[in-house]
Amino acid sequence: MLSSLYGKLAVVLVVLLLLLGAAFAIGTLLSSRAFFAEINQGLHRDLATHLVKESLPISDGEIQPEALDHIFHMLMVVNPSIEVYLLDAQGTILEFDAPPGAVVREAVDLGPVAEFLEADSVLPIWGDDPRDPERQRVFSVAPVGTGATLDGYLYVVLGGEQLDSAIRMVRTSHELRLALGALAAVLLFGLLSGLVSFALITRRVRRLDRRMKVFRESEFVAVPDPVAAAGGGEDELARLESTFQEMAERLAGQLEELRRTDQLRRELIANVSHDLRTPLTSLRGYLETLRVMPELEPDQRRDHLETALRQTRHLGRLVNELLELARLDSATIEMRREPLALNELVQDVVQEFQLVAGERTVELDAELPKGLAIVDGDVGLISRALENLIENGLRHTPEGGRVAVRVLQQGERVGVRVEDTGCGIASEDLPRIFDRFYRSSSDSPAGTGLGLAITKRIVELHGSSIQVESRPGEGSIFSFSLPVPADEAAGSPPAVS
Repeated sequence: MLSSLYGKLAVVLVVLLLLLGAAFAIGTLLSSRAFFAEINQGLHRDLATHLVKESLPISDGEIQPEALDHIFHMLMVVNPSIEVYLLDAQGTILEFDAPPGAVVREAVDLGPVAEFLEADSVLPIWGDDPRDPERQRVFSVAPVGTGATLDGYLYVVLGGEQLDSAIRMVRTSHELRLALGALAAVLLFGLLSGLVSFALITRRVRRLDRRMKVFRESEFVAVPDPVAAAGGGEDELARLESTFQEMAERLAGQLEELRRTDQLRRELIANVSHDLRTPLTSLRGYLETLRVMPELEPDQRRDHLETALRQTRHLGRLVNELLELARLDSATIEMRREPLALNELVQDVVQEFQLVAGERTVELDAELPKGLAIVDGDVGLISRALENLIENGLRHTPEGGRVAVRVLQQGERVGVRVEDTGCGIASEDLPRIFDRFYRSSSDSPAGTGLGLAITKRIVELHGSSIQVESRPGEGSIFSFSLPVPADEAAGSPPAVS
């Protein structure tokens, strides 16, 4: 419990409340003395003046020393909280009523006396205690003299030793109990309020901790459900939960992508091994036949050599396409993008396949409208993508069929569509036709299974995507688009025939 965030916050709260309560109690005890002194001095501010007028024994303008001791004793008996001293004009103590040795000072500092006698003095004012060389007390004082002559001062200490003893008794009983009771109440209320507040605040932290624990125990696969911020808040905890959710989704996605990539790698190795092994086995078989059977007829020898050459060409094409796909997948591939007239490029590529289309008695044509905008792309890569799509259409279109390449303006892009009237693609094969080495049941054995994957990668490198529409027995349509350069899109597109 103490190792949790809630436990640590609770411990800190208890310590802070204890320190605050202790400081409050000590401050209360200390301030009570100053408060009591201010009240006591204010109530008895004129006490010394009244004593001078009413009780001080003066005869013929002179103080009668023989009567002072008795008067001082009676005053202290009547009011045990005061101590009366007679000072001369320099502050020297002349008369007092106290046991021998009780008075340890010989004089009293007259600075506080002068401050007290000022009309606008602010209480409390602390003066010397004749009975304690280190301590100061509140007092009342009045000048003593005849006429304009200052003979001395009547110095009355308010709250003498007896009063100190009474105050100590009060502090050890009522005030102490009150302070401790107040401290206990403050601590209890503050502790309960703090614990409830911390529980509410750390609830979201505990929830996030549980979600992270579940995510970790699932091997970072099961992404926890997102949690909406309370009241739509956007505080630090809400941002932390949102960041964790994004991190979890991204991490799970990356792990899934790694697993998928690893699976594709395994499939790639298996497919490459199979596609290489088949022609190599055939090539080896024909070459060994030629080696061990030199008596073969010329026609048979020529057929064996043609088959071996056909297998080597298939191997060469497979290796070249593997290298090309690896280059396209490389992060360091450099594209040579430039403005190009798509009509001219399509016309050139279609012209290259006219002979092949004629041999297969398949009609191959291109629909190239005028006024198309110049597009931005890599001439070599776009040409390769067109070749793959046209070759794919010719391979799957029967005799008497048709393959058409259409180019059309699509806003700030130019679209390309390659349509054929071939056998079409089954619905279950459509999601995977762009996978490497994937062949549908209608594919020709002459294909490598890499042409469409290469085309898809080329289109992606140009910031676009390739789509396919197909129905079995009705043919297929492959389409993609290329961007128009910004300066061309802003103005009128030039006419391209």
